[in-house]
Amino acid sequence: MTDTTPGAPAANTATTTVAGLDLQAGKKIPRGWVVAWAFWDWGGAAFNAVITTFVFTVYLTSSYFVSPAISAARDAEVDLKGPAHAAFTAAQASLTSGLGFGLAAAGVIVALIAPVLGQRTDASGRRKLWLAINTGVVVIATALLFFVQGKPAYFVLGVVLISVGTVFYEIATVNYNAMLIQVSTPRTVGKVSGLGWGAGYLGGIVLLLFVLLGLVGLTASSGGFLGVSHDNGLNIRIIAVISAAWTLVFSLPILFTVPEIEAGSRRVKVGFFQSYVVLVRDVATLWKESRNTVLFLISSALFRDGLVGVFTFGGILAQGTFGFSSGQVIIFAIAANVVAGVSTFVSGLFDDRFGAKPVIVVSLVGLILAGVGVFLAHDLGAGAFWIGGLILCLFVGPAQSASRTFLARITPAGREGEVFGLYATTGRAVSFLAPLLFSTFVAVAGAQYWGILGIVIVLLLGLLLLIPVKSRREFTPVK
Repeated sequence: MTDTTPGAPAANTATTTVAGLDLQAGKKIPRGWVVAWAFWDWGGAAFNAVITTFVFTVYLTSSYFVSPAISAARDAEVDLKGPAHAAFTAAQASLTSGLGFGLAAAGVIVALIAPVLGQRTDASGRRKLWLAINTGVVVIATALLFFVQGKPAYFVLGVVLISVGTVFYEIATVNYNAMLIQVSTPRTVGKVSGLGWGAGYLGGIVLLLFVLLGLVGLTASSGGFLGVSHDNGLNIRIIAVISAAWTLVFSLPILFTVPEIEAGSRRVKVGFFQSYVVLVRDVATLWKESRNTVLFLISSALFRDGLVGVFTFGGILAQGTFGFSSGQVIIFAIAANVVAGVSTFVSGLFDDRFGAKPVIVVSLVGLILAGVGVFLAHDLGAGAFWIGGLILCLFVGPAQSASRTFLARITPAGREGEVFGLYATTGRAVSFLAPLLFSTFVAVAGAQYWGILGIVIVLLLGLLLLIPVKSRREFTPVK
């Protein structure tokens, strides 16, 4: 099968013009490999949903880490708009920005090293080994969060551990995404990718339910059924240990079941820094021989940033604009994961039948329309957010999963790690855009709900850049 992308030589049979997924055509993939691969996504939900999205980062920016003097003055002040309340709000904003800078630094590191590490993994044939090492560091960093007591002096330790975990989680994801081609064929890649994303969402549901009912409680005063003390954030710190164990246990199946790749014969091993020279040369070659891949990396960087923004700011909007309590935010998060997980499972079937690009386009259009709807319904209360927010979640998972399969279908053989490393890098390169536009709209308009339009604009830009990207059909759809 020849490459049909713009800029690709019509009759060139060099290895870089053959999509790696094509080499899987006709193979019978053991079901156990697929299940084991998807379990890694299930386990990753602990760091993704619990640590960095809904629980531990919320803990780090809570009153636990505000100066006791400022907290006491706030509690004693009757006027909710008085100077003590203003000082408390400013202190929490400082915590949020500190966490943000830590995560931004982590993003820069990922952007700099992800493609090179992916490239070196392709060459060495040690993709599974590095998946194990990177996942192991995530487990350790997560477990060490237990020592982040609810006191201001421990804030920096918490930010450092989450940032370190983020770097190694993103690098592990590069290895994991590249392994998608090992456990799928051109006919099944959409279904398998959807299975992985869906497993991640469902894993998040199970763990969030346990966290909510067992350790946090439905209300701020009730606590969980385990009765763990909230002093110095002990209940949240225990959640970190549980999350570490969760990640470890569900990462083992892929390591014991899916075989390692063979070393890439097309590459000569070079030193780490020389790898950047090789990377620049290979990107130039990729642009000449598979320009579609580069164009998709650019467009997907934008709309994936918008997809992240939907979840990142969803909880903030639910609480600040639509009046949700903290417990209600977690309940909404569970419902959101249910909707996203089910829709992602189903979308994989459409992906395999009609291709990834139609799934992405429909999802982005749905997200844009739903986002505008939530914006217009900002003063209609919690019910409006439940409806609009769940519609948004209906399209987030399919767009994420189809984005991964689209790239898998157009990636040259033997360069999966490198290209998925570039996938991580391009995503990180514009990861500031959704937060920037969200914050800018809020600052200029003076109301939180205006930030929704910032996210919608990012999604729209990604859609517009995706439209001219050509899709490949590796097989004839089943009638």
